[in-house]
Order: sequence, then structure tokens, then C-alpha cells
Amino acid sequence: MSPPLSPGKTRAALRTSARVSLDVLLVLIMAGVALWLLGKAWSILWPLLLALLLTTLTWPPTRFLRNRGWRPALAASVVTVASLLIAAGIIALISVPVAGQSGKLVDGVVDGIQWLRDWAAGPPLNIGDDQVSSAVDAGIGRLQDSVGSIATATLSGVNVVVNGLITTVLALFLMFFFLKDGPQFLPWLSRQLPGRLAVDIPTVADRAWVTLGSFVRSQAAVGLIDAVFIGVGLWILGVPLVMPLAILTFVSAFVPIIGALFAGFVAVLIALVSNGWKEALIVLVIIIVVQQLEGNVFQPMLQSRGLSLHAAVILLAVTLGGSLAGIVGSLLAVPVAAFVAVVWRYIREQLSETPPDPEPDPAPDPGPHSGPQSGPQSGPQPEAA
Repeated sequence: MSPPLSPGKTRAALRTSARVSLDVLLVLIMAGVALWLLGKAWSILWPLLLALLLTTLTWPPTRFLRNRGWRPALAASVVTVASLLIAAGIIALISVPVAGQSGKLVDGVVDGIQWLRDWAAGPPLNIGDDQVSSAVDAGIGRLQDSVGSIATATLSGVNVVVNGLITTVLALFLMFFFLKDGPQFLPWLSRQLPGRLAVDIPTVADRAWVTLGSFVRSQAAVGLIDAVFIGVGLWILGVPLVMPLAILTFVSAFVPIIGALFAGFVAVLIALVSNGWKEALIVLVIIIVVQQLEGNVFQPMLQSRGLSLHAAVILLAVTLGGSLAGIVGSLLAVPVAAFVAVVWRYIREQLSETPPDPEPDPAPDPGPHSGPQSGPQSGPQPEAA
């Protein structure tokens, strides 16, 4: 027979559980309030985050120019203008070949649809033309009934495009100011914060900046490797739109895992429409091989000293970000997860028990030539004027 429970220990355990539950509830409430505030301020947070991502890419050339004696404003202006020219060139490299190949792609899509109809008409489906025609008529009827919804969606799409342009312009201006005045931010922030916050927040911000830069640069390197290998494979097979597909592969690399799947799907689809199922199968094999090399060789090498996040954490973060905020959430999921990891590691460092300093060995009297000795002071020291 088991011994009876101790009333005192039971009450103590219940009080501890209640206190911990209350603490967790307060933390969750504060986290909910913080997320609500972030949602209200999203119109300015999104351009700010986009500007930070762009700044991590453009800061190395800016730093190079500043180290060569260029004034901060001139270096930031030159790098910003060069970035705009590069972005315009990328858009031209995508749009011009797509416009030139549009007729061929449309013919390929039509032929693909006809092939699907012929295949569906045979065994084992045996779908006749009358069934296909009735399905097409039903689709047209639903489309006519949804004219109002389509108009509303079109207006919403126009609003999204306008908001995207405004966000891009604002992010470019912020990027210019970050490139120009970025190194002065942390010292200014330290002077504005009281007490220990003057040390903690700038330290976390500096570590987060290093982590964000490591993420962006490693993803850019991985995307470049994917784009080169996949682009060469598409070029050898004679798949059209090689340059736009390579650029799409490079850009999609900034959305881990999901971006690679999307770019690979587009490449296989275009190969299927333009070259047939054999070439599409070869393209699929090339993409799988390149993705395996990226995931098992290149990415661990490039990110080993960067994010320190497990692949499962990255996958879950991208999935959660995409479900909460779509493409924007997928793009920001890994940087946010890395920032949370930085904050958590810093909190653990501050809360960990450090071993006490060893006692000094007894020493003989130093004599009258020694001045007064002062021990180390704890806490943040005031900044020298």
C-alpha cells in the first residue's frame, strides 16, 4: 500500500503550479499585446524589415567605399543607385525573354491541354467530349456568375500593387539612411536607454544584425549556386526561358525550402509544355540532385557559423510564417526565428550561474609606493564624454 500524500507538500505543489500558471498566463498576454501592436504598426514595420534585408546585401560594398575614403552620403548614394540599376536589369532579363517566348508557351499550353483531353478520352478514364463540353460550360457559367467577385478581386489586386510600390520606395529611402548613418545607430541607442537596457538592447541588436547578415549572404550564395547549376542543365536540354528561370531560382532561394520547390515546379512545367515529358523528367532529376547537394553540402557549409538553427526548425518556421502571412510570412519566417534564437541565447547567458571569481592569493604588504586599489564595478559603465 502506497504511503499517504503529505498535505503540506501537496499545498506547496499546488501553490507553485498556480504561481507558474499565472506567470505563463501573464507572459502569453503580454506576447499577445505585443503581436497586436505589431499588427497595428505593420504598415511601417514591413518597409523597415525590407530595408534591413536590403541593407545587409548592400552594406559590404558601402563599407568598402567608406574604407576607401568616400563620404558616407556619397557611398550610400552610389550603392543605392547601383542597386536600382541592378534590379531594373533583373526585371528586364525576366520580362523580355518571357514576352519573346509567350507565343510558343501559349501554343505549348494549348497542345498540352489537347494531349490531356486525348489521354482522358482513352482507357481507363474514357471521358467523352460531351462530358468535357459540359464541364467547360459549367465552368463558364460559374465564371459569369462571379463577375462581381472578379471585379472586386481586381481592385484589391490594384491596391496591393500600389501598396507594394509605396512600400518599395519607402524601403529604398530607409536603406539609403541605414547605409549612410547605420554605424551611428547603436551608440545613439545606448545613450537614449537607461540603466542596464543601455547594454542589453544594443548587444542583442548587434548580434541580430550579424545573424541577419549571415542569413542573407548565405541564402544569396546558395541561390547563386542553384541558379548556375539548374540554368546550365536547362540550357543543355534546350528548355526556353533559361535566364528567367535561373533568376527565379536565385530569388526563390531567399524563401528556404518552399522557394526551391516553387522554382523547381515552374521549371518542370515549362519543360513539360515546351519540350515534352522526357525533358521535363530530366529537369526534375537535375533539380532534385541540385537540391540534395544544396541541402547536404553547400548550405551546411555556408550556414554552419550563421543561424545555428536545425533544418526542422526552419521548415516549421517557414510553414507557420506562410500560413500566417502568406509570401511575406515565408520570407520573414527564418530571420524572425533566428532573431528569437538570438534573444533566447542572450537571456540564457544572463540567467546562467557564473562561477565565482577565485580568491586572490595572500601577498606581502606592497609598501608605501602602492596607491589605493579599487575592485571591478558591476553593471554598465557610463560612456566617456
